[in-house]
Amino acid sequence: MSNSHISGFYKLDVGQRIDELERRSWLSAADAEALRTGRHVLAAGAADRIIENVIGVFGLPFAVASNFRVNGRDHIVPMVVEEPSILAAVTFAATLALKSGGFEAHCDESLLAGQVHVVNAAPGAADAIIARQEELLGLANEVHPRLSGRGGGVRELEVRELDLQDGAELIVVHVLVDTCDAMGANLVNTICEAIAPRIAEISGGEVALRILSNLCDRSLVTARVRYSVQSLGRQGIHGEKVRDGVVRANDIAACDPHRAATHNKGIMNGIDPLAIATGNDWRAIEAGAHAYAASTGTYLPLTSWTVADNGDLLGEIVVPLKLGTVGGTLKANPAAELGLALTGVESATELACLMAATGLAQNFAALRALATSGIQEGHMRLHARSVAATAEVPQEHFETVVEKLVASGDIKFWKAQEILAGIEATDLFADRPVSRASGKVILLGEHAVVYGKHALALPVRDAVSAYVERIPEGLTLSIAEWQFSRSIDTQSSDSVDAAIATVLTELDLPADGFAIHMSSRLPRGMGLGSSAAFAVAIVRAFDELMRLGLEDERVNAIAFECEKLAHGTPSGVDNTLATCGQAMLFCNDGRLQIKTLELDSSPPLVVAWGAESGETKQQVAAVRKRHDAAPELFDGLFDRIDEITLQGADALQDADYEKLGMLMNVCHGVLNAIGVSTPELERMVAIARSSGATGAKLTGAGGGGSIVALCPGRTVEVERALQAAGFSTIRLADER
Repeated sequence: MSNSHISGFYKLDVGQRIDELERRSWLSAADAEALRTGRHVLAAGAADRIIENVIGVFGLPFAVASNFRVNGRDHIVPMVVEEPSILAAVTFAATLALKSGGFEAHCDESLLAGQVHVVNAAPGAADAIIARQEELLGLANEVHPRLSGRGGGVRELEVRELDLQDGAELIVVHVLVDTCDAMGANLVNTICEAIAPRIAEISGGEVALRILSNLCDRSLVTARVRYSVQSLGRQGIHGEKVRDGVVRANDIAACDPHRAATHNKGIMNGIDPLAIATGNDWRAIEAGAHAYAASTGTYLPLTSWTVADNGDLLGEIVVPLKLGTVGGTLKANPAAELGLALTGVESATELACLMAATGLAQNFAALRALATSGIQEGHMRLHARSVAATAEVPQEHFETVVEKLVASGDIKFWKAQEILAGIEATDLFADRPVSRASGKVILLGEHAVVYGKHALALPVRDAVSAYVERIPEGLTLSIAEWQFSRSIDTQSSDSVDAAIATVLTELDLPADGFAIHMSSRLPRGMGLGSSAAFAVAIVRAFDELMRLGLEDERVNAIAFECEKLAHGTPSGVDNTLATCGQAMLFCNDGRLQIKTLELDSSPPLVVAWGAESGETKQQVAAVRKRHDAAPELFDGLFDRIDEITLQGADALQDADYEKLGMLMNVCHGVLNAIGVSTPELERMVAIARSSGATGAKLTGAGGGGSIVALCPGRTVEVERALQAAGFSTIRLADER
């Protein structure tokens, strides 16, 4: 067979992987074509001939791990498994083992035991059976004479006396059979049934059971590997520490059955998928492995890891494996036949050696992860691949989406869709005349600004992009990240439809023949100025398409009219900030006052939002109702917010983040007092502050929506804490 070392195999698409395996002769041309066309999949009709009551065929991923070398021969390991971390783990472990020559494995004997249990036997029955051993061996070998011709057959009998729980005596006869390359379950069962009557006669007893045992302790496979200590280091962790961590983890499993169960499950993560891929009975293998692990009376790990004299890490596994490469359902299942061909093995014993090496490799990878970064790091990356696949991310964007999912810390289906939409939007907007607008974060002054007080606001720059193209007929709007696309009815009272109708009316344009394409970094309904940013971006996109030559003042005025439709009595801060994209101190007490602020650096802010959206129009109306019921009280509160806002503007310009944070906290308390906070907003604020934010408060109208946290020196920690609690985040400025 060819060299199994295939660099970057995981980066290829499915077709390229098949091509590469065919090129290296691991796949025949016929098998490669079967994989390409799906002919390797078990058909329902064929399945119906294997088991009863078939209604279909259940699919699992069929993959391969490369880079395995066992006893000097290279192998490809086919694996059928749905857990995403396994393939990467065993491939990594096998690749690392290549540096020390790969794995060594051997199986000194390969015998499968059949059992005949006899009760109510006459005294001396055990001795009588032993005395007739040659007769019984001859009788047993007559059952399958061709097996002896192939070099196999019944090798010996073992007789034991046991006591049942009620005190009754029991004789068990073990019939040890060399089944050659067959797994041999049916073969051994047939032998047991054939000789059971004669055993009953000899013993003078009654046969209770006659069936094989899945504890294959006469078919033990040993595999060993050496990892040089220099190869074990990772991410600033010295190889000696990794080595000692692996040894310690194994030692813990040796004294703690609860840990040993998980330890051995990890081993079977490598063994079972190979067993399934080659048509072997993974349930029997599981039963035998766990029974052997407990055969001393204490459940123990199947592996041992020690330190060599030169400091290298030595691993060994001893596991019972009785496998087959012929017979059974192998020929009936084309995928199993293909899997076996992929391995390149020439006998069942060689397959058992490969399987033991695979289990040892998986165990090493798991222990190494536990000894360093923890198992979750790798799991999360590979979980991200599974999520991206579920979201049907196309191959050309797959790796990018996976990377962004992991970086986000929010490995969810919806997040994968959002990331993909952003990528596709970037592709869609490439080489287009794109118009942009800013979102907004109100740092101080919410609600008071509606009553002629100041608001301190910062832009989320280039948060929304748009371009408009002509189409033969109709009027459509699509927003990539929101998975939003529909026709626009300019006669509708819907706020989106009405806003676009307002834009067209203000620009004196027809309500037909345009497709509006948009991309947004902003979530919907979270108080970050998305409606104003959309309006500004759309106006600018029409201006670009129609060459209208609009000034920002006109763009802002049209966006303000759209804001009235969305929010009733808006302050005007959202559309103004969306238009100019600069930090500003804003006031509209009958005359518009805008003071743009020059900042030496962007403040370290994290914005977070949860599941609750806030409806600005409803919140403004509710606060107005409460204000009208107690005008003096609310006017006093709004005056206090105004003072805080003006002090905050000075602190922001001076980069006095301690003072600014304190002012934000006080402002949030007042906003809570006027009834616009929620339990979810309070939770986000508390998490941000406890994680190191100097100040955190709701931003926008409240009633749901978002918070903003000021985090000098702690942006990463605050963001991670919020994400860990299930909230989404964006950073307004990265710390350097």
